[in-house]
Amino acid sequence: MENTKPEAWNTPSAPRQENKKVAAGILGILVGALGIHKFYLGYTKEGIIQILLNLLCGLGSLIGLIEGIIYLTKSEEDFYQTYQVGKKGWF
Repeated sequence: MENTKPEAWNTPSAPRQENKKVAAGILGILVGALGIHKFYLGYTKEGIIQILLNLLCGLGSLIGLIEGIIYLTKSEEDFYQTYQVGKKGWF
């Protein structure tokens, strides 16, 4: 009997987590001072540090803005590998 399935159906694909690039980038730019983009990516410790930096010396806002821009300028795959798979907490 002839195989009616295309070749692509025969190759298993690895399950992949949702790419959070755009949401994390926008959160970083808009509310980066509160570290919400860090919490969204699962970096609780870094989010708390960012809140404290903002309260103590105001650097949390600048860090959030820079990180938001970095997130949005990375490619989808590069963001996924760096921040979701590699768990890089800062910049």
